[in-house]
Amino acid sequence: MYADITLPIPFDTFTYLVPPELEQGIGIGMRVLVPFGKNKSHVGVVIRLHDTPPTGVQLKRIDTLLDERPSVTDQQLTFWKWISHYYMSPLGDVYKAAFPAIMKHDAPEKKRRRKNIVEKYEGMLAGGIQHELNVHQSAAYQKILESWNTHDITLLHGVTSSGKTEVYIHLIKKFIDEGHQVLYLLPEIALTTQITDRLRSVFGNELGVYHSRFPDADREAVYRKQLSDNPYRVILGVRSSIFLPFKDLGLVIVDEEHETSFKQQDPAPRYHARSASIMLARQYGGKVLLGTATPSIEVYKLSQEGKYGYVRMDRRFSNIELPEIEVVDIKRLKFQKRMKGSFSQTLLDSIGETLRDNGQVILFQNRRGFSSFIECKMCGWVPRCEHCDVSLTYHKKTNSLTCHYCGSTYTVPERCPNCETSDFMNVGLGTEKIEEQVHTYFPDARVTRMDLDTTRSSQSYERIIHAFSQHESDILIGTQMVSKGLDFDNVKVVGIPDADMMLNIPDFRSYERTFQMLAQVSGRAGRKGKKGRVILQTRSADNAIISQVVENDYDGMYRTQLEERELFRYPPFCRLIYVYLRHTDFRTVDHLAQQTAKLMREALGDRVLGPDAPLVSRVQSMHIRKIILKMQLSDSITTTRQVLQSIAAKVLEQPIANSLRIYFDVDPQ
Repeated sequence: MYADITLPIPFDTFTYLVPPELEQGIGIGMRVLVPFGKNKSHVGVVIRLHDTPPTGVQLKRIDTLLDERPSVTDQQLTFWKWISHYYMSPLGDVYKAAFPAIMKHDAPEKKRRRKNIVEKYEGMLAGGIQHELNVHQSAAYQKILESWNTHDITLLHGVTSSGKTEVYIHLIKKFIDEGHQVLYLLPEIALTTQITDRLRSVFGNELGVYHSRFPDADREAVYRKQLSDNPYRVILGVRSSIFLPFKDLGLVIVDEEHETSFKQQDPAPRYHARSASIMLARQYGGKVLLGTATPSIEVYKLSQEGKYGYVRMDRRFSNIELPEIEVVDIKRLKFQKRMKGSFSQTLLDSIGETLRDNGQVILFQNRRGFSSFIECKMCGWVPRCEHCDVSLTYHKKTNSLTCHYCGSTYTVPERCPNCETSDFMNVGLGTEKIEEQVHTYFPDARVTRMDLDTTRSSQSYERIIHAFSQHESDILIGTQMVSKGLDFDNVKVVGIPDADMMLNIPDFRSYERTFQMLAQVSGRAGRKGKKGRVILQTRSADNAIISQVVENDYDGMYRTQLEERELFRYPPFCRLIYVYLRHTDFRTVDHLAQQTAKLMREALGDRVLGPDAPLVSRVQSMHIRKIILKMQLSDSITTTRQVLQSIAAKVLEQPIANSLRIYFDVDPQ
């Protein structure tokens, strides 16, 4: 007997000999310990059992069978293979992403000592629905059910604070009462913190929570429970939750479906959890609900064409009005020298008035650190990372310079190596700088910052969000984490000190992303009580996207962006695949990128663009080149992938391509 086994390395499978003593116990989906190379061993998963020996190869034997029953179900393996095929990523990379780390170790299941977080909630019974739906929520609920009669996928387009979560809860209750399981996907770990308590009060120990900030043993416990005869009925989690085992998945909810956080960037597989979860639901014959106040253009277009169902919620809960958005032209104010640090007088007055009224404030700045970089005032020298083609971000609290790509840290230079002067200035604006200025202008205010630097521990999200919810802090300063679906009753003002940062990103989605981000963060204001207020500071006050945010004109943004994308042939009018090449030598990667692009043009025609150096063209000492393929919607995806993989194999055959890495990003975000 022979076994094709996938290992946690970037290949599909390797064939091993099954020892006679294991033939009776081994099965597809079980974990095995196998030798690899001269002195290594790996834990792999059996993908296939057969009696056909490969020719011309001396096979190694499986060392140990680690499972008594499969750790991967047949449905999971089918899903793994789809992810591998669609996103052009080896099966081994999918296996690495799909398993909790502890399950890739070689302790047999029956000998494993592991903490079991399941026990924490065993006595917690479901509490039933805690709120009835109002008339608008009830109407949306019924329309969603009707939509599912003709469409498996429905978009719920509801303004911020319209009560979408309550609709989700009632739908979840319906599906689990009918005996199904539900997967509820969120884009950020921070969001699971608030929603967990709300769902736990309704579903008790039927709810499982799964994300990467949990310890490995906790994640394994959730995974194992899903394999058991008594799995969770509801799973709440971030994108990696799609890899959990399910027995009868009836409904997938993708909340904030527009969020880029659903797209895995590095490492491979570079899957999009929204697209992958649609395929997962299809495997089980389940339904999908995509919810957001600011739909992605691709999803909205499909709903308008009738390919997805569409339900709209136009009113906020309790008929609270959308916040008033006031635009402040800081370009003019800076010219007139009327800015106070990063703040206009309008924003300072609004914060002060809110604090006096015992309200709370959120300040949104989508960049962490103190300043984007430091610069020599005399000669303009800017310190850069030794390993990446980026300037270093200044962090004042640690008095260090950090590369936000590879994580390298450097001491702040005392003198400029270029001109020997010691006069540096901070350029750009980060959350740390906002925090310092807030302390200057409002010394008595209790201030909390939520960004990657303050949320590294597993409990930090919960601590920050709980403190702000309980009004233990007055002002919350944060990056995009604070824009995504968080619900705080007492926030009266949202301030956006620099709304232009995303507009200047050279990407065809930058206007769409800017609208989504600004509309979402604005929606945090005035969720309970009186109408909220948003102060939006910008140097582009006359830009159409700013007026569309102010007027909450999603349809206007959609129409203008759709016209532009159709003109230049970008999604949703084509499919994109980015081909990346990485090498330590820039001449080698240049030469091989040109060669790869030439072969692609010969096979695929003028839909190939590049190669070009991306915006950041060196990361971790690897030089990067990018080639863009614009696939026509009528093109065969399977054929295109075969062509690309054949070209990659041909390029990699050459001696000069030793150490070259080629990888693909399908449907890049």
